[in-house]
Amino acid sequence: MLNSTALCRAFLATLLCALSAVALAQITDINSAINKAGRQRMLSQRMAKAYFQIGLGVDTDRSRRVLESSIDLFDGQLVELKNYAPSPEIRETYQKLEKAWQAYREALNTATPNQGEGARILALSEDVLALAQQGAQQLERRSATTTGRLVNIAGRQRMLSQRMAKYYQAAAWKISIEQSGPEIDKGRREFSTALLELAAAPNNTTALREELELVKQQWMFFENALNQRGSVDKRQATAVATTSERILETMENVVGQYERLPK
Repeated sequence: MLNSTALCRAFLATLLCALSAVALAQITDINSAINKAGRQRMLSQRMAKAYFQIGLGVDTDRSRRVLESSIDLFDGQLVELKNYAPSPEIRETYQKLEKAWQAYREALNTATPNQGEGARILALSEDVLALAQQGAQQLERRSATTTGRLVNIAGRQRMLSQRMAKYYQAAAWKISIEQSGPEIDKGRREFSTALLELAAAPNNTTALREELELVKQQWMFFENALNQRGSVDKRQATAVATTSERILETMENVVGQYERLPK
């Protein structure tokens, strides 16, 4: 029987493959664009989270693969979104995002993550997130449909899962400790509120309701892991790393289902 460590590694390997696979398909419509724009938000936070985990020595090999695959995925989707941009305003947003991304990617590609660069990584991740968020919102407004809104809200949940984990790992590495607590608490409120909105959506299919119920269960485990603050040890940081990836995988399924709903 596989032990828990082996199971976690198998799960994370599956998630890495799944995220890469969903990004291979080209943007075909506005819902697909909103999904990928939203995934850029998530990746901006996931990369910083992985960087901090490498610095902390939390599942280092796996965290490094998460970082590398996320960089590649962000690169590929940025090209797609720039090419798809349906208006000059949206095209300009992705041109600005490309410039912010160049600085962030360069910082992330440091051979060995170090604490001295941690504050800069945190700041750059926020810069990229702001522009990725702007692009997703612009595409949602362009869609002007309930489905587009649901894709964006569900997609933002992916980002929040990684953002809360990012700030947890940053604080564990003694970076931005004062900022981390309020940001985690804010993320928790926003995630809980959006989860209620998604659960109440009249567009939900049986499959979506079941998937959202699974998210609700995983959210309980993730919240419990986030509650272990203060003097954080590697076991607690690993729990946050693992639970954040699990909820991310389930939210990917939810976003994909909303994307495929009738316009």
